[in-house]
This record gives sequence, C-alpha cells and structure tokens, in this order.
Amino acid sequence: MVHMKKLNITVVFDNNSFRPGLTTGWGFSCLVKGPEKTILFDTGGDGTVLLTNMKELGIDPAGIDAVVLSHAHRDHVGGLEELLAVNPAVTVFLPRSFPAPFKSRLRQAEIGTTEIDRFAPIGDNVYTTGEMGGDPIEQSLLVHSGTGIIVITGCAHPGIVKILTTAKKQLQTEQIFLAMGGFHLPEKSPEELRAIAAAFRRLGVRRVGPCHCSGDTARSIFAEEYGDRYIEVGVGQEIDQNELE
Repeated sequence: MVHMKKLNITVVFDNNSFRPGLTTGWGFSCLVKGPEKTILFDTGGDGTVLLTNMKELGIDPAGIDAVVLSHAHRDHVGGLEELLAVNPAVTVFLPRSFPAPFKSRLRQAEIGTTEIDRFAPIGDNVYTTGEMGGDPIEQSLLVHSGTGIIVITGCAHPGIVKILTTAKKQLQTEQIFLAMGGFHLPEKSPEELRAIAAAFRRLGVRRVGPCHCSGDTARSIFAEEYGDRYIEVGVGQEIDQNELE
C-alpha cells in the first residue's frame, strides 16, 4: 500500500453546517483527493447546491475522475445530473441493483459506468465494500491511507457496525483510522447509541465523524465518547492525512 501523504477529504454537501458561507441541504457528498483518482462519493440531494458549494470551496468539477454512488436514494444521487452536465467524462461506480431506468439514462448519455456487486478496487488504495444490505442495497467507500483505513458511509442502511466489521475483513486490518458519513441512527436510544460507540472501540475505530442521517443524539454521544478524537463533520469540513495520525 502506498502512504498517501496528501490525502484530503472535503465535505461538499451535508445537512449539517461547518463552514460559514456554504449551503446546507438534506443529503451527503464528499470529495476524496490523494489517491490516483479524485473521487466524489455521492452527490447530495441538489445539483445547484452541490456545484455552488464546490465553487465556494475552490473545487473544479472538471477535476473529478470518478463518482461513487452509495445507494439510489435522492439525497445521495440528486446532484448527479448537474455534475455530469459540467463533467461528462467521469466514470460512475454504482451498485448493480440500481434501478434499470437510472442506469439506462446514464448509458443513453454515454456516461462511463461500472456496476458494482462485490468488494472491488475503485483505484489505487480506494475500494468499495460492494453491495450490502437489502432495502436499500448500499455500498460504502474504503480508503487505505497506508497506516489505517477510512470508511465513508452514505447512510449505512445495512448497519454501521456491520459495515465496519466487513471493511476490516475485506482489507485485513486491525484498525480503522476514521469512520465518517451517515450512520442512520436517529431512532436509537441513548443506551443503544452508547453500545454502538462501544462496538466502534472494540473494532479499533480511532476517530469518528458522524453526519447526515446519524441524528443529533448520536452525534452528541459520539462526541462524548470519543472526546478529542471526534471530528465534527458538516458541509465545508476538510480532513487531511496529518489529522489522522
């Protein structure tokens, strides 16, 4: 594995605010730079908001090589059409289970697509878990930083602990440097949330950054449980390799 010293993750769409001057919206999207490819994971729920935030953050959509979509819900794919209008050269990696009309529209627009069903590389040091769960089926993004892995989830519908357990097995690692994204925990009780945080620690998760659909209570409890190893994630947050060591 190559150590990616310049790894940078920027949240470009989220319903939580972090940096003033950016627009929030229900959904999630983040840009991963540092691997051989610049990857956009999910596209949020609104293309205008996505592109406006990118412009404010100094991100050129034309520099994106690949788009990885976690699942077919609108709040994760809603910005794709507007993104493709300004950069039709990207390759879109999407679960094989995506609706046929969605895949057909991409083919008709001559957009390069790769359908994912199992664990696979997206590029150097970047992988997908492959399809997990049932309704909806979802994939998560795994980044191998060289000294640990980063797991980025869209909504974690298959279960965040199950996703982290699977990621560790797939990449044969003892430690997860960071788990971030939507954890889908808004209906969990404080007791359940503390048990999930304990499971994170048993899995060797060093830092956490719940956002999007995680829920305010979950964010608060993870902040308590992880202290200075908790990362506040919202639109505009930038995480680089140095912060993870």
